[in-house]
Amino acid sequence: MTTSPPQMIRDLRTELANAIADFKAYDVPGVCSRLGLADGDGSEAFNSKYKYAMSRLAAVPAEEILPMAKKHLQEVSSYRLSEQVAKLEEIGQPAITEITRRRLLSVFKTRPLTTEMEEVEFLQRVWPVAAIPSPYDSSGGILDDIYQHTVRNYDWETDETLIHLGFLTCSQAQLFRFLEEVTAPIAQTSDAQAAMVAELNSHLQHDDFRLAVVRKVSGSPIFKMQRAVLGSPADQGISAALRAFDPDDVHDRWIAAVERRADDPRGAITLARTLLEDVCKWILDEAQTEYPDNADLPVLYRKLAKVLRLAPDDHTEQTFKQLLGSCQQIVELLGSLRSKLGDAHSPVPKKAKPQPRHAELAVNLSGTMATFLVETWRARKIESAIPAPVERSTTDV
Repeated sequence: MTTSPPQMIRDLRTELANAIADFKAYDVPGVCSRLGLADGDGSEAFNSKYKYAMSRLAAVPAEEILPMAKKHLQEVSSYRLSEQVAKLEEIGQPAITEITRRRLLSVFKTRPLTTEMEEVEFLQRVWPVAAIPSPYDSSGGILDDIYQHTVRNYDWETDETLIHLGFLTCSQAQLFRFLEEVTAPIAQTSDAQAAMVAELNSHLQHDDFRLAVVRKVSGSPIFKMQRAVLGSPADQGISAALRAFDPDDVHDRWIAAVERRADDPRGAITLARTLLEDVCKWILDEAQTEYPDNADLPVLYRKLAKVLRLAPDDHTEQTFKQLLGSCQQIVELLGSLRSKLGDAHSPVPKKAKPQPRHAELAVNLSGTMATFLVETWRARKIESAIPAPVERSTTDV
């Protein structure tokens, strides 16, 4: 359940008062003064540091509480206060829904949290366990519970542990930090990393987020959470069509190609061809049409063109013959471009180096062709489902 902004402001006041109360009693008046709060009798702070702070924070207008909390965080480290600040700042921003959070959580039901380090060690890297209370209100805090229920006794599943840490309720900033750390090469083997990223992205994409490669460390990819925002209305139209066709493999390939256009043109060109190959194979499979396992893109397209009645010879209208002939040429050229400029083969010293504009052209052409094929297949299926009209004899009345 989403907390309302007024309640969040009240929670922020409480956490700010708690953070102030973490100081020694004789320092509390000075801390309040630095924040612009009213002065008071020092003995009042010795009676109750929290009440001293809260009585002054109660008079602060709602719009001034957030800047005051951020100012305090410049001086102290407080997980609970920083969480409240982050949640308020995230209001109105693109969000990961609770539905997606629960789907992400399910990923950790079927695999270990980490493969390269102890899980407790990893959790201490990512979550400030010392600041998170025990779900059982024990004095030892949640770290003692984690040891008790995941090391000494194994009666907490990984998803249960994450729930107790706040996976479903934490700020988006903390959620992103966890996802970036859990997919880092220091936490996962290469195979585990690749599989986990693919599964997490299959859920994140529904909220237009994804874990994207931003750099490599010691040859291993580093992932960061990014908005899967497409650059143009055409990109968005292609994305919608391919997501409706296949929300996992095909759409994921399209997004990856789009994201690499600027920074990795060679990889984007390779993905552009692979995208078309995927679409051709998916439709041929649905149409129950066989094709050789080693068939390349031009062969796949020619087979698919017959299934979809896209071959130029299937049309008498000269304009359509020319248009569909050009489509076939585009597919042939995309296949050739991947061999010449893509990263599918080791580049020779004099091999031409593709520029972002070349990748833009290849990816956009591939996406447009893929959308055309998907929409044509959808239309053909609708046509085949419509019963032919029944001819009536002249004796029918």
